Amino acid sequence: MYTDFEMIKRQAAEMLAAEPWYTAAMSNISALIMEGMKELNWAGFYLLRGEKLVVGPFQGKPACIHIPLGKGVCGTAALQDRTTVVPDVHAFPGHIACDSASRSEIVIPLHASGKVAAVLDIDSPAADRFSREDAEGLEQLARLMEEALTW
Repeated sequence: MYTDFEMIKRQAAEMLAAEPWYTAAMSNISALIMEGMKELNWAGFYLLRGEKLVVGPFQGKPACIHIPLGKGVCGTAALQDRTTVVPDVHAFPGHIACDSASRSEIVIPLHASGKVAAVLDIDSPAADRFSREDAEGLEQLARLMEEALTW
């Protein structure tokens, strides 16, 4: 499934140049992802506060508010500080089902001052939705955000 990540990155760069404050930027970038990628049912951010992630700006159905580090896909990606692609969330040990329609998920950590500060979380109702190209494109978007965001 093809996604034009170059277009998404250009649009995100323009948004970040206009307003780098993390709340405004994450709000618009989550909307940009939902519009720019196919077969998604949730796209947004969780922000690290202490030992848990707290829901931030997103597009989609209401979400889990708190996720402990090391729990679910988001908490695992944040704790391990690595992009995590899950082809079938129902097979992921400890998966937190915020939306039972979700089948696959990708989570990318975002950093501030060299430490994980947030994660970009994207869910799909399609199994095995996220490719290596998706991971690379979203990681590039995350690096762009890290350079521009004002926390």
